[in-house]
Amino acid sequence: MELEDIKGIGNNLLKKLNSLNIYTIDDLLENYPYKYNFINIIDINNAVENETCMLKANIVGEAKVQYIKRNFNRLNFKAITNNIILNVTIFNRAFLKNNLTINREVVLVGKYNKLKNSFIASDIKFNITDNKIEPVYHLVEGITNNNIIKFVDSALQEVDGIPDYIPDYLNKQYHFLSKRDALNLIHKPNNIDDIKKASIRLKYEELFNFMFKINYLKKINSKAKGIKRDVKWEDANKFILNLPFELTSDQINATKDIYNDLTNENRMNRLVLGDVGSGKTVIATYAIYLNYLSGYQSALMAPTEILASQHFESIKKNLEKLNVKVALLTGSMKKNEKSKILTSLKNGEINLIIGTHALISEGVEFHNLGLVVTDEQHRFGVGQRNTLRDKGNVPDVLYLSATPIPRTYALTIYGDLDLSIIKTKPSGRLEIITKVKKEDEIKDVLYKMLEELKLGHQIYVVSPLIENNDGLDLKSVLDLEEKFNVAFNNKISIGILHGKLKNKEKDEIMEKFKTGEIKILISTTVIEVGVDVPNSTMMVIYNAERFGLATLHQLRGRVGRNSVQSYCYLVSNKDTQRLKVLEESNDGFYISEKDFEMRGQGDLFGVKQSGEATFKIANLKEDYKILLQAKKDSMEFIDNKGYEDMDYYQKMIEKINFIN
Repeated sequence: MELEDIKGIGNNLLKKLNSLNIYTIDDLLENYPYKYNFINIIDINNAVENETCMLKANIVGEAKVQYIKRNFNRLNFKAITNNIILNVTIFNRAFLKNNLTINREVVLVGKYNKLKNSFIASDIKFNITDNKIEPVYHLVEGITNNNIIKFVDSALQEVDGIPDYIPDYLNKQYHFLSKRDALNLIHKPNNIDDIKKASIRLKYEELFNFMFKINYLKKINSKAKGIKRDVKWEDANKFILNLPFELTSDQINATKDIYNDLTNENRMNRLVLGDVGSGKTVIATYAIYLNYLSGYQSALMAPTEILASQHFESIKKNLEKLNVKVALLTGSMKKNEKSKILTSLKNGEINLIIGTHALISEGVEFHNLGLVVTDEQHRFGVGQRNTLRDKGNVPDVLYLSATPIPRTYALTIYGDLDLSIIKTKPSGRLEIITKVKKEDEIKDVLYKMLEELKLGHQIYVVSPLIENNDGLDLKSVLDLEEKFNVAFNNKISIGILHGKLKNKEKDEIMEKFKTGEIKILISTTVIEVGVDVPNSTMMVIYNAERFGLATLHQLRGRVGRNSVQSYCYLVSNKDTQRLKVLEESNDGFYISEKDFEMRGQGDLFGVKQSGEATFKIANLKEDYKILLQAKKDSMEFIDNKGYEDMDYYQKMIEKINFIN
């Protein structure tokens, strides 16, 4: 059965469903409600002042719409309930006007003001019966909650044989509902107990599937043969001795992990997880040098040209005395320049190539690729990472990530990788002083900015929006540029950076900021990853409440890149208690723990990234116990080869083997 076979789904609604990532019947049935409305209609005489209630009423006056400003309107009409006529107001629901006909019965959801005889509605429902649980789904414009309810209901009635992916013995062991019963109850519950039973079963299945993939990958990776290098510890150690600084204890432990990985016969598959500014690049350079000593080439892929160029400069500096030939390859290079590099790479004259996605293009050939390093690995899809890896004969793989997450979760969700965690920061760096300020305290922030500018330093300013949105009271990049020009009498050079700019424009602006031509860079979160401008000593983040703590910590990591005292100001009128966590700590792992406690998995990886763990119903924080049980059960299932009798897992293994 296809989506188009469901009555009421035409081409237009099909496109709307696709935009909700619903392409198949399975997608529709696994598009779970994100909350439920418990319908409890009361008599108006029992309504409590300023408390949300539900009233059944009949419309007695024509609905009128008043447009207050762009993207903001007010709809008014009169309705009667229990012989009391109410003046009903609802905002931003102009599209309901034609449905609000005189004498029609509706259910009003909102707050009753007895003195003014008014009702401020937050929702208006049609054809609702009392004492019902209504599922609420994520929507896009042009598709209603009732549409989804109707389509799901049709699918549940018409679909035969809904497959169950939990092995039978586990279903019996945990007394789980059948998959069909669980889907019926999650979409059409009669009571809270139905929701609990259905969600536990569906969460377990989702997490079991996830942990099966992780555990299977771990198993095959542990057996995968790689390149056995014969390099003495003291020879590899020359790189460390040649550095102009001492490694931290965590960095030393990471180099030991890498030495052991690269000198045994199994393929390395390691993630170096480190806080911002903890020195992950030095660890990667150590691996590259060890690989060079064994006669193999290395490739380092970074998500942006700015970051690739930055790596090229710092790594080349650390390796030039050791005779390692380093080259840079980016998409914006001229054809003849690129051609020379590709020829040298193929001939083995280049020992390390650093680049962006350009590294995975067709014309890139290696002489003998032995090590692949992927920086900010979650910024690339699995396919992109593997395309680069497949350019060599089973090269070792090293991933770098500056997204600190709680260790217990990292060990689970990155369970297919060996993990090196770097928490200690290089010596000589001062802690970033962070302060939370309300908007009416902005003068304090401006004085501090002026102070830093007079010292010849540079400043980042971050906004969540590119342009002003009338519906949201948020500062935009363009609005801030105008305000700072006024504040500093147009005497300070200001640049703006955001995701809608072309790559070339972004690179030009960043180059001007790096060289000091731009003094204040106003940006969206595109500056979050890896950009290193040591002269920038201050960051101001507007509407800081819009970001998770982990993201804010990543952002402020753009300053404090030298021995000069740096500052971060979080400007917000809301949620300031949560933001104070950043005032008290510069430890990304502690902050991620706090973020996880307060916000759950939503901000686990900062701004949501592609390629990371995303779940339809499970939540890593709330369901961690289920995740651990699913991890244990799936490992036993693999060890006992139970998957050999289930087509679903056989196909999953084929796919994993193909990708791997």
